Amino acid sequence: MTVEADGLTVTHRKTVALDAVDLTFGTGVHGLLGPNGAGKTSLIRVLATVAAPTRGRVELLGRDISEHRERSAVRRRLGYLPQGFGYYPGFTVREFVSYIAWLKEMPAAGVPQAVVRAVDRVGLMDRIDAKIKTLSGGMVRRVGIAQAVVNDPDLLLLDEPTAGLDPEQRVEFRRLLRDLGRDATVIVSTHLVEDVAAACSEVTLLESGRVAFRGTTAELTDLGANSPVGAAGADPDHDGNPIERGYTWALRAHRAGGRNGTGLAGDPARTDGAETSR
Repeated sequence: MTVEADGLTVTHRKTVALDAVDLTFGTGVHGLLGPNGAGKTSLIRVLATVAAPTRGRVELLGRDISEHRERSAVRRRLGYLPQGFGYYPGFTVREFVSYIAWLKEMPAAGVPQAVVRAVDRVGLMDRIDAKIKTLSGGMVRRVGIAQAVVNDPDLLLLDEPTAGLDPEQRVEFRRLLRDLGRDATVIVSTHLVEDVAAACSEVTLLESGRVAFRGTTAELTDLGANSPVGAAGADPDHDGNPIERGYTWALRAHRAGGRNGTGLAGDPARTDGAETSR
């Protein structure tokens, strides 16, 4: 497995962001869903090695990131896009993505070609020599995606990557995710359930720092189709989209005291091999 977390706990002062969570992620595209404050960003930050867990063990790419040397080795092989990523407005797109490649200690000879490839993948080749301060918000977000993928990471972590993208750009981005997920582990934190449905093979739903659902997108869709909120007219706000109904029902069942993971109370969804939080 690319990611293994055992008993992962993160606290911010007196607030528990993640509560003894056990999770594993392998090759493919994984959606990370949940309401505000569920713990999604806290999880992504720990996996990106920019925040340390309060308790628990985290292993990335076969390395224990509690050790400085191991964290440094992992950082060369991962890509990370936070919700608000820092950049230098006076840099051109080419200069900024090249700078990130340098930070990741990529071989100098291969950087120019890698930068062009990354920028091309996000559809910004016509602006590669434009200063970032001249770009629209959606274009800046695409620069963020380009810097995250410039090193062809084995582990790619994206926090709300489609914020600011228009519908056409989101479709192209989903295609890129599916392409990257063939060989890498991609974890996408988002509020947009439709992005998960279109691009992800598996989904983890967090609620109040614990796992409320863990399974495939098909299982979450089936959960919505077979749940009380899926019945015609049962919940007018959720009649249109089965996966959104599954999201809603999983959260409701979890809040009502159902078991964590894919096996919700009274639900026949998959429980074999599903990770749960304690």
